[in-house]
Amino acid sequence: MNLLHRWWERSGWHYRRSLASRVAVLTTLTLGLSVAFMAATAFVTMRMQILSSLDQSLLDRATKAASHPALEEITRLEVPGWVLGAADVRVVFIDIQGEVLTADLGPRVQLGGPEAEVVRGEAAQSVRTITAEGGVRYRVAAVPAGEDVALVLMQPLAETDRTLRKLSTVLLLFSAGGVVVASLGGWAVARNGLRPVRRLTRSVEQIARTQDLRPLPVEGDDEIARLAAAFNQMLTALSASRDRERRLIADAGHELRTPLTSLRTNIDLLAQAGDGLPAEAHAEVMDDVRAQLEELSTLVGDLMELARDEELPHSVTELDLAEVVERALARVRRRTIDVGFDVDLESWTVRGESSALERAVTNLLDNAVKWSPDEGTVTVRLREGVLTVDDEGPGIDEADLPHVFDRFYRADTSRTMPGSGLGLAIVQQAAERHAGAVRADRAPGGGARLVMWVPGIGTSASSRTPASGATGVSERS
Repeated sequence: MNLLHRWWERSGWHYRRSLASRVAVLTTLTLGLSVAFMAATAFVTMRMQILSSLDQSLLDRATKAASHPALEEITRLEVPGWVLGAADVRVVFIDIQGEVLTADLGPRVQLGGPEAEVVRGEAAQSVRTITAEGGVRYRVAAVPAGEDVALVLMQPLAETDRTLRKLSTVLLLFSAGGVVVASLGGWAVARNGLRPVRRLTRSVEQIARTQDLRPLPVEGDDEIARLAAAFNQMLTALSASRDRERRLIADAGHELRTPLTSLRTNIDLLAQAGDGLPAEAHAEVMDDVRAQLEELSTLVGDLMELARDEELPHSVTELDLAEVVERALARVRRRTIDVGFDVDLESWTVRGESSALERAVTNLLDNAVKWSPDEGTVTVRLREGVLTVDDEGPGIDEADLPHVFDRFYRADTSRTMPGSGLGLAIVQQAAERHAGAVRADRAPGGGARLVMWVPGIGTSASSRTPASGATGVSERS
């Protein structure tokens, strides 16, 4: 069976056939070999049994005949064996000189070593098959018949061979019939067994044509049912991805409309006024255009960042989260004048993408700076992988807390302030890509508290469930 399997794999023939035909052919081959093996075993067993019975009968008759000394004398008188009731065998005496004495006519037979050993007393008996002149086969049995003499009975094997040929023909016919039945049965089993696969294939092809991502019906608890359940999981993930894409496109279109409309208005104003626009008004319009272009560039950059929905690249490295926070603080301090920072960082080694984490921390700090009053202070703490950023702004309303990290979400109090509404969504995406979590809360001083947790090396997301305290974070439901 191993040879059959290796041939089946190496030939490559089965890859050009349908699955049903492959199952049917493999079933036929397997059952055919099994039937052939059983038929061959039965034939060999029957042949051995027939020859064993024939040998025992010849030896018994030879032993009984050798006990009557008169048989040799009768043979010397050239009385054939059929006169004595032995028509089915030839009676032969052989002495130590190799002389053969027989009164039975028939093809010439060459007796040899095994019979000579019986004559010399070296063997108690011998049984073998020999072929006489003309291709006639005999079963020969020799037993001692006195001193230096052996009695040999030779029975033709024509009848036995005829019986064995009939037996082989019957076994061959039954084997061929078994192979045909196995082939039909294998084809029927393949077609009936693969009917659920064909139904599943039609359903998947229908989904491909119609883009209808509704789950497939699942029947039973076998391998096909598990395959359908796996397809349903894939369809659910695909449907969720498509919904996110549609929401992103719709929200992006809505957010892009405002700066584009403002830019179009300002450009139209500049085109209509020409050189007649006062210098002060011209400068004001140009400043507005620059601000809108900067807002548009920020929005496009944030959209590109959110579009990265893949897993972390294989080039992630081990890094210290405290160093990432320090680099982000340096960037924010360069563009911040009126806000101070109270920083206390504890080293925390993580495995991740440095640029993505730095972008997330920068967004947290920018958000805190945006809401902090002049001469305010942003408090930054890093303890056991939990980064806490507190500002001294007005805080976050309870109704807005569950939506702070949603894409394009703007609280009523923030609609007049700059920003794309994507900064905190990028924070959440970066944390989740690093198996972490984010949370928004109210700071003890009344401002907003934003918390991000990233698991360290050897720490899993499920091994720590920080509470929503001073440095805690818990995943949102």
